[in-house]
Amino acid sequence: MTPDEFTNDEIFLNVSEDHILYVHDWGKQDAKTVYVYLHGGPGSGCGDNDKNLFNPHTMRVIFFDQRGCGKSTPYGSLKDNTTQDLMSDVSKIADHLGIEKFVLVGRSWGACLALAYTIAEPTRVTAIVTGGVFTGNSSEIAFLEEGQFRDFFPDAWDKFLAKTPKAYQTAPAKYHMKRMLGPDVAAARESAYAYSELELSVLRLDDRTTTLDPSTFDPVPVTIEVHYMTNLCFMEDNFVMDNAHKIAVPVWIVQGRYDAICKPASAYELHKRLPHSKLLWTMAGHSKNDRANFDVTKTIIESLA
Repeated sequence: MTPDEFTNDEIFLNVSEDHILYVHDWGKQDAKTVYVYLHGGPGSGCGDNDKNLFNPHTMRVIFFDQRGCGKSTPYGSLKDNTTQDLMSDVSKIADHLGIEKFVLVGRSWGACLALAYTIAEPTRVTAIVTGGVFTGNSSEIAFLEEGQFRDFFPDAWDKFLAKTPKAYQTAPAKYHMKRMLGPDVAAARESAYAYSELELSVLRLDDRTTTLDPSTFDPVPVTIEVHYMTNLCFMEDNFVMDNAHKIAVPVWIVQGRYDAICKPASAYELHKRLPHSKLLWTMAGHSKNDRANFDVTKTIIESLA
């Protein structure tokens, strides 16, 4: 994330023996409402385009790169990198900045982290704005791992299978995930690239032309993601869904009907379990950058300010 005229401060906050987090305090310093932005992945880090959801003249936003990614160090570290660690980091950042209460904004993995944090720290969160819903349970992980979207993206699935030995084509994602976390650096990079290509090819509804450059490809983000997925996001299966009824704050859900990364049924199920939620369907895919997802989310954020 690049400092600009609205940057209040850039902080490198030591949150554990091994991890230092990059924190970007941005927008109106004395704004009534403070937003904490939780990026996706896990492992993607924050980018300058994440600022586009917010108005720096009326809002204060805290961006930070989660453990092991972005400008946080050590880069790519999986040690002490769990959901519980990230939840603790949210509180440590807020405490360091003297922020008692805040709105959580996050899609996909950011949704899971926002929901889990609010279950654990209900008095600190005043509202959640989320979408591309992922709650970290086994059925959601299987949706992507098993290519349950392949009836809609058969070309993307065939391309993925072509990079998988025939002996493993009944469970290609598991094959590549195991290689990504294995000791062979070259094999890990090869599988990380194949898996990232698959995700990218089904990510956006309105732009499927983006490709990955093998020469500049960084395997760290997807490796962190797989670290979480293979450990069921370090939570009991269905934890967020089973405890959603405890979330007493307003929750806004912006869900693309054509999301091929996180199945839309999860957003609907979550909505039914949340006592104070509003579900807004969009004619979009998974990405926050799909125009309908972006416009609706921005409008909600502005209304809360």
